[in-house]
Amino acid sequence: MICVILAAGYATRLYPLTENFPKPLLAVKGKPILDWLIEDIQATGAVDEYILISNHKYYHHFTKWAKTWENNIKITVLDDGTTGNDNRLGAVIDIQFAIETLSLNDDLLVIAGDNLLDFSFKHFTDYFLEKQATCVMRYFEPSLKKLNKCGVITLDKDDKIINMEEKPAKPKSNWVTPPFYIYERNDVPLVAQGIKAGCATDAPGSFIAWLSQKKTVYAMEMPGNRYDIGDLKSYERIKEIYGGMIK
Repeated sequence: MICVILAAGYATRLYPLTENFPKPLLAVKGKPILDWLIEDIQATGAVDEYILISNHKYYHHFTKWAKTWENNIKITVLDDGTTGNDNRLGAVIDIQFAIETLSLNDDLLVIAGDNLLDFSFKHFTDYFLEKQATCVMRYFEPSLKKLNKCGVITLDKDDKIINMEEKPAKPKSNWVTPPFYIYERNDVPLVAQGIKAGCATDAPGSFIAWLSQKKTVYAMEMPGNRYDIGDLKSYERIKEIYGGMIK
């Protein structure tokens, strides 16, 4: 399995911290957000290499960071060539950029590089091995205001996604999908098909919304919490509550 890390955003809500520095490399409890993620993913034993998709502005920061892992794991950093929010590609196009550039044909663990979990990714990789199909995570969100800003799914009794909608005005459930996915290798070529068919490309969940109407996609209920670092307030909060190793 290959892990694709989405890190091409500009994090304008975290300025001035991220005006000239990428959000995934901000420190939490003494080490970068990405280090927390990779250390846990490495412990699953499921991932062989990592591909990080950066924008041009922060590319040199990520290449410098990747060198700190050189003796342990393989990390390839890609520059998508964008320089700001006005010309960014969108997450789905960035994923396809990585697939095309590196001719990827393996199972792909696709993650946002600016979120943290208080449980191990091993729950997710084990779930994928059981289902042998593309999978997402899900959690229950009671707030309508937050549901309006997320990818919301409806499910059958076997965890199969029946419907998914990004940022719905009238959510059909309280199940939300955070930006963590595993694409089964046979579904990887369908990213290009989804883009060609007109699926939205800004949010990474947009491809899953399209794919779930074509193929079987399962949604694992998260056994813990996900922490989204979106602004200065949430960053300060996670620095206070996130301690110790990911369990």
